[in-house]
Amino acid sequence: MKRRDFLITTLLTSGLIITDPWKSQAASIPEFSDSPFTLGVASGDTQSDRVIIWTRLAPKPLEGGGMPNIRVPVGWKMAKDPKMTEIVGQGTVMATPELGHSVHVDVTQLEANQVYWYQFQVGNYESAIARTKTLPNPNASVDQIKFAFASCQDWQNGYYVAHKHLAEEDLDFVVFLGDYIYERSGNKNTVRQHQGDDCMTLEEYRNRYAEYKSDPNLQAAHHRFPWIMTWDDHEVDNNYANLIPEDKQNLEDFRLRRKEAYQAYYEHTPIRISFQAAEEMAIYRSFELGNLGKLIVLDTRQYRSDQPCGDGGKPRCQEATSKTATLLGSQQEQWLQSQLSKSSASWNIIAQQIMMAQYDLDPRPQTGLFNMDQWDGYVESRRRLLKFVHDNQISNPVVITGDIHSSWVNDLKLDFDDPRSPTVATEFVGTSISSLFPQQYVAAVNLARIANPHVKFFEGSKHGYVRCTLTPDYFQSDYRLVSSVLDPKASIDTLQSFLVKNGQPGAQNIT
Repeated sequence: MKRRDFLITTLLTSGLIITDPWKSQAASIPEFSDSPFTLGVASGDTQSDRVIIWTRLAPKPLEGGGMPNIRVPVGWKMAKDPKMTEIVGQGTVMATPELGHSVHVDVTQLEANQVYWYQFQVGNYESAIARTKTLPNPNASVDQIKFAFASCQDWQNGYYVAHKHLAEEDLDFVVFLGDYIYERSGNKNTVRQHQGDDCMTLEEYRNRYAEYKSDPNLQAAHHRFPWIMTWDDHEVDNNYANLIPEDKQNLEDFRLRRKEAYQAYYEHTPIRISFQAAEEMAIYRSFELGNLGKLIVLDTRQYRSDQPCGDGGKPRCQEATSKTATLLGSQQEQWLQSQLSKSSASWNIIAQQIMMAQYDLDPRPQTGLFNMDQWDGYVESRRRLLKFVHDNQISNPVVITGDIHSSWVNDLKLDFDDPRSPTVATEFVGTSISSLFPQQYVAAVNLARIANPHVKFFEGSKHGYVRCTLTPDYFQSDYRLVSSVLDPKASIDTLQSFLVKNGQPGAQNIT
């Protein structure tokens, strides 16, 4: 099949104006001073028969996008080959000023477990041609799934050399576990500087996303694989809990700030939701990986109760063990239990943000020092989940985690205070793409290992991602770490590899 021009090309050559049938406002193609595809393209939320493809028109990305206040028709097409000759779908979608001229196309009627390429066009400008892939059919017999998970990419702390290497991997998809941006103001004493003050408004969040998405290595990783994404705190405000900010804002101001931050997240990610400019935005969801795996993606920020004991590193107070404290909210917790109980997959992977395993930073007996922002601050929420997994004999549960900017491998115990307690699941905690783990804490963590025998591995100075391989027999995690985030040409190596065998919870070091 010959390559075909997009339908809207005629609009450019004729100067016609078209009308969106769903809106009364006219739409047209403006005169661009620069390419509108400065933020690249992306795909995500892949399924066996469909995938979301995304872009945002932004000829002046750090100036609110630089688009006029009009609706703009954007052409798209998808093909089976990188030269875009075997077209399997194409069409036109409206980029609207209300959503920052972002577009989300849910391309359907695709073949399962198939690689595709896609491209956008507006006027004379074409985006990069990017690659994506669908998942296997649900319940199809699958021999292997390969993916990587990553998180925490503070622009100011270093270069995205990890993304450069991630784009060179052989994977089916990428899972990103939050902190895609950091909302803080610029710091002159860093490798790269944020533009602007702390993000508070929709335009400020848009500009921050644009700054991050201008990075060519991040774009390359998006152009290579579909991403399955969730947020953590910095997409809004550090350590916020539901409608409780860390910053000193009143409820109404933070309610608006969170709403606009959520909208900016939608505008810059290839996520499949029916977006409405509402106060809440449900992003917890699941994906079937044939008969081999089920990926369950959680949200540990939007519905949680406030961090107990004043947040931070504290001895546990009564609030931390309260039965009314919640990390997921009752609706999401019930949904998670339903997803697990109904799963027939060999491996059940829970993708979430904060470390689930207990970690007592004070090795002295009868004391205790815990991170109240993690599951350690929500003891009953964790106990309910791990007890449910144990009592219902959920097949091969594996938790993948971000947030803490360091690498861990943990046995998840029914009772962390009893080393003889059953190991219920395995947790793999990935380090950051670039965000800093305070080096003054590394020695303290290592000293406390003696009081935390369920922790099998810790490394707190390197950055990168975790590459995972699923087979019917095992789940393998390779900790892929770069030599430096200060060197754009830094190398990467596998520091450690761990294996979980089918039916045997707990990780084995196979390095």
